[in-house]
Amino acid sequence: MSGPVHRSHSEHKHCEHADHDHSGHDHSGHSHAGHDHSGHDHSGHDHAGHSHVQAVTEDNERRIRFVFFFTAGYAIIQAVGGWLSGSLALIADSGHMISDSAALLLALMAYRIAKRPADGTRTYGFARVRVLAALANGLALFLLVLWIAWEAIGRIAKPVEVLAGPMLIVATVGMLVNLIGAWILWRGNKGDSNLHGTFLHVVGDLLGSVGAIAAAIGIMFTGWTLLDPILSVLVALLVVRSAWTLIKGAMRVLLQATPQGVNAIEAEKMLAALPEIAEAGHFHAWVLADSSTVATVHVSPADGIDPMILPELVARQLREHHQLDHVTVQVDPRGFLKRIQH
Repeated sequence: MSGPVHRSHSEHKHCEHADHDHSGHDHSGHSHAGHDHSGHDHSGHDHAGHSHVQAVTEDNERRIRFVFFFTAGYAIIQAVGGWLSGSLALIADSGHMISDSAALLLALMAYRIAKRPADGTRTYGFARVRVLAALANGLALFLLVLWIAWEAIGRIAKPVEVLAGPMLIVATVGMLVNLIGAWILWRGNKGDSNLHGTFLHVVGDLLGSVGAIAAAIGIMFTGWTLLDPILSVLVALLVVRSAWTLIKGAMRVLLQATPQGVNAIEAEKMLAALPEIAEAGHFHAWVLADSSTVATVHVSPADGIDPMILPELVARQLREHHQLDHVTVQVDPRGFLKRIQH
């Protein structure tokens, strides 16, 4: 074998060529004389029929657009109601809904951008814009929690009068608005991180409305106005969990961590154990956006094995055992991996 055979494969009939991204791949000491990418065989490779751009569903976009107008309209009403009743729980929930309205608007913008086709410099398209939007949503939730906690501390130190009746009415309407919004988003595509982020925002609003209702009822029967800021803090703590889940998921994608359940070392061992393969290494796998996964790996054929069968074999193994979508396989001469690893 004079040089490596570098071919890609997917479950489609044609060979899938994931843009072979070696970011984070240390090529120090990697001999390009033996690793010739000019030998990258594109025969049978249908570029026109393959795209890494993920579909942005019109249904998800329509759901978010409806909830945006629904939420933004009620946030204004709730802010006025909170100010007139003197309720921090209502004001906090209104702030949460305003924040959610901004997040929903950001999500809509992300959908618009994500629809743009891939080009010569952004070969994966703009799908990760939705991941950036999800990260921004999570950070916005954290800022909201800090504001609620700050206001609550001030209310606990210096209680203020709260009109429980108006507070209860506004909070009840808010709960109904959030229930409708959450139901609409929940029925959308659950594999869409952007939609999931907006759903978490609306659920946070729903919890805020429930807390405000509980505080209003408690104040009506006990007159203890401290229930208002205390329940606001409890709702804020629940929101923190949702925010952290959203941020952690977005960071895994942006840092190109392996998909959930995929261990690079174990994947290499699995491939190296196949009788057709002598060596396997330089395995990388990451999430492109949402549920779309990409992987690259180097392998060497065992004695007497046709190297041209390895791309399909390896891609099939990684799909079946690790649910990886787009796999690029580079076939190297035996001993080549050991040389470049030192």
